Amino acid sequence: MRVGIAQIRPRLGRMDINLELHREMILRARTEGVDLLVFPELSLTGYNLLDLTYEVAKEPLSPEIQSLVKLADGIDLVFGFVENSPEHILYNSAAYVSEQKIHYLHRKVYLPTYGMFDEARYFGQGNTIRSFPTRFAQAGILVCEDMWHTSSSYLLAQDGALLIIVTSNSPGRGVTSAGLGTQNSWYSVLKTQAHLHGMYLLFANRVGTEDGVTFFGGSAVIDPSGEVEQQAALFEEELLIADLDLDKVRRARFQMPMLRDENLDLTIRELNRIQRKRSGEGTWL
Repeated sequence: MRVGIAQIRPRLGRMDINLELHREMILRARTEGVDLLVFPELSLTGYNLLDLTYEVAKEPLSPEIQSLVKLADGIDLVFGFVENSPEHILYNSAAYVSEQKIHYLHRKVYLPTYGMFDEARYFGQGNTIRSFPTRFAQAGILVCEDMWHTSSSYLLAQDGALLIIVTSNSPGRGVTSAGLGTQNSWYSVLKTQAHLHGMYLLFANRVGTEDGVTFFGGSAVIDPSGEVEQQAALFEEELLIADLDLDKVRRARFQMPMLRDENLDLTIRELNRIQRKRSGEGTWL
């Protein structure tokens, strides 16, 4: 399975330009024999939209989104956009497209509201984290902050995912002698979760600057043993290509059978107890 990660520089609020950028990357990926091409979070719109959020929101069946869907012929795509739902609630969504159809749609669950982030002001909160079948393997999608909640990757692993696609708009901060702080933090999270669950993680981060915020790129492929298999450059546009050996998942889970030994009944029972206690309906016992 050959994957591509399109580390691009979206133009803020310019869906016309960003659609053309997607088309160019898809054409390049086709010539390289890529089976699955992944774009970053909100790749069709840019990130710091503020009041532009409402103007660029599109329904999945809109002409703009469908023009990209129709390009998924012989190549699967993941891209990010502002979804306008039937209830006119806006979501930070990522679509998995295969055989010219939207095969799965993930709505970002965890919306950051700290530091420079204020997503909950503009977006509704997604309420599902589920795996889904693809032509290659059972997969799951997480959008940026979703990955920082350990329950997200845990749920996907328990739901049968062999591959997690992580789309992101992460800024570059904390330059030290040990490297870029945000990159080090991201890689620590990605490598740990890949290793614990014995699965591939694809990390698609963008580059470019918006309102003084610079996004660091550094997109990567993490293998099931928690090693960085391929890594894109920092702060530069790039098409990162890697060949995944899905048999590595089988070998990793045999060597470290954490998923096999997980006690799901215990986890559910204890979470139910904690929920009852928080709502005042139960005790610690």
